[in-house]
Amino acid sequence: MRCVALVMAAGQGVRAGGEIPKQYRPLGGRPVLRHSLEVFARHPRIDAVRVVIAEGHGVLYAEAARGLDLLPPVVGGASRQASVRAGLESLSADPPDLVLIHDAARPFLGAALVDRVLAALEHHPAVLPALPVVDSLRRTRGERVLEDVERGGLVRVQTPQGFVFGAILDAHRLAPPMGFGDDGAVAAWAGLPVVHVPGEEDNVKLTLPEDFATAERRLLAAAPRRTGQGIDLHRLVPGRRLVLAGVEIPSELGLEGHSDADVVLHALTDAILGVIGADDIGCHFPPSDPRWQDADSARFVRHALELLAAAGGVLEHVDVTILAERPRLGPYRAAIRANLCRLLGLEPGAVGLKAGSCEGLGAIGRGEGIVASVLVTCRLAAPT
Repeated sequence: MRCVALVMAAGQGVRAGGEIPKQYRPLGGRPVLRHSLEVFARHPRIDAVRVVIAEGHGVLYAEAARGLDLLPPVVGGASRQASVRAGLESLSADPPDLVLIHDAARPFLGAALVDRVLAALEHHPAVLPALPVVDSLRRTRGERVLEDVERGGLVRVQTPQGFVFGAILDAHRLAPPMGFGDDGAVAAWAGLPVVHVPGEEDNVKLTLPEDFATAERRLLAAAPRRTGQGIDLHRLVPGRRLVLAGVEIPSELGLEGHSDADVVLHALTDAILGVIGADDIGCHFPPSDPRWQDADSARFVRHALELLAAAGGVLEHVDVTILAERPRLGPYRAAIRANLCRLLGLEPGAVGLKAGSCEGLGAIGRGEGIVASVLVTCRLAAPT
């Protein structure tokens, strides 16, 4: 049975606030839409995934779906009902047996929920995930409480909702524009028997600004952390600029190296690469390659950050230690910290910086070189 997941992302999400529609707002370092797309894209029983987007959202969608093997998106209509119809019609030329219809604003669905819906579709044409109503219900008018509402037999409906494709397409083609709450309501209106399976409490819909705050706290609590370490040492020689963390420091001696020999940024690059097991800086930027002659080491850091982001990681904290007998670095602490904050997109409180000497001991103590050690803490994507 061939199954396509149809993800609805054509709304504007104005109640959630923010400068962009809620389905594209960042959540745990990734767009909201990306979370559910990844679940469907890796599910073994989902053959293809298509997203229905709004007119003008192509760039936002492309960023959210980058790197995923999806069907081309289609543009939806003025209402959810019209958008679902557009998505279904786009599949009709090569119709699947089954379709799952999911709201992009529900980023926390689990693979087990998809399994339950698909299992029920083996026996029923329309399946909804649902949860029992556990709170007491009251009917109100304004601030006034009018009467109790019996909660027996009531459920809270979620997505993804599953359907036999031909049946739900026919239902949408027949249904008038009545503002149906979901596709299960369209199916019931068309006379299809609709059943429900257990939903998931975590499968919440993000609607209001406070929903995003709650979701971020949940992801922060669930996300694994990793620590990476980088250490770099360069010799001080005449005729070279002295650059530390991208800040040029007046000195008669500079650091010897193929690039700008910035020991702080080299150690930082290695620390970030270490978090994701991506080898060291020399593997990515070999000193034998003339392209990196006198290169700005900030380029190396940005490359490491891109790899971290591609692996679902977010840099949270950096702790830098610089050991140098000369020159004295105290007057340059503020500039070094500020430049690291700009480069990494971190607040000053997330960048630790210590600068000291070796009290005359060893090569560093004799003023022959400078060494930097960097520890980074990164949050990885929370497991789904």
